Amino acid sequence: MEPSEIVPGDRPGTFVLRMAGMNQSHVDLRHPLRLEFEYVRRIADVIDAAAPPGAPLRVLHVGGAALTLPRYVAAARPRSAQVVLEPAADVTEMVRAQLPLPPRSGIKVRPLDGRRGVAELRDGHAELVVLDAFADARVPGDLVTAEFFRDVSRVLEPTGLFALNLTDRAPFGWARRVLAGLRTVFPELMLTAEPATMRARRLGNLVVVASRGPVPVAELRRRSATAAAPYRVLDAAQVRDGFGGGTPFTTGDTEPSPPPADR
Repeated sequence: MEPSEIVPGDRPGTFVLRMAGMNQSHVDLRHPLRLEFEYVRRIADVIDAAAPPGAPLRVLHVGGAALTLPRYVAAARPRSAQVVLEPAADVTEMVRAQLPLPPRSGIKVRPLDGRRGVAELRDGHAELVVLDAFADARVPGDLVTAEFFRDVSRVLEPTGLFALNLTDRAPFGWARRVLAGLRTVFPELMLTAEPATMRARRLGNLVVVASRGPVPVAELRRRSATAAAPYRVLDAAQVRDGFGGGTPFTTGDTEPSPPPADR
């Protein structure tokens, strides 16, 4: 496996974290609200819709890498309390050294994997949970089980939002199983994707939002229409129609997301 490294980005003050030979995070130290990766921008739209502008949030990030989204929250919503679960302590140390966090960011990084880190949190800890985690460029199988989703629901406030970055390609057999597991816990679902991901058989990012309360479908549709890279927003009924079927993953029967290419 190739070592993790931080390389200069496309403009001054920007950097890219590469892990397992792939670009994992893009950071703009001067402008943390500028997000390069399209799927990260979609997750940021969810963050923006989760509360009134500028209002602080209690956020749990499962997966940290170069801390792009925690930096975004800290800039957009000062005084937010954020916990990041990132088991790759060596990566976190490198990121802290080369891409230091701003003073009083409110970001706390714990060197724990998602399962253990979530299990150690109190009930109702977070208003928003973001799952954006990869191991060898794949979403880990232990983070998409029905059991894990129940634990995420426990640490969320009753109407909190759970945003997940999933990677799959048509006909989305893996994602269908993840969504089936989410339905066992969260009655409300929405899904966003680039049109090319929905049409083609190339691997793409599906950003899913799940909750026991309302999900911001109308607001995300408004944002998608004016986005630099327009994306589709599917409500719960459309998710059932387009991504129905599938058997939930469980602790004894799970697998990571499909690899980005044949390996």
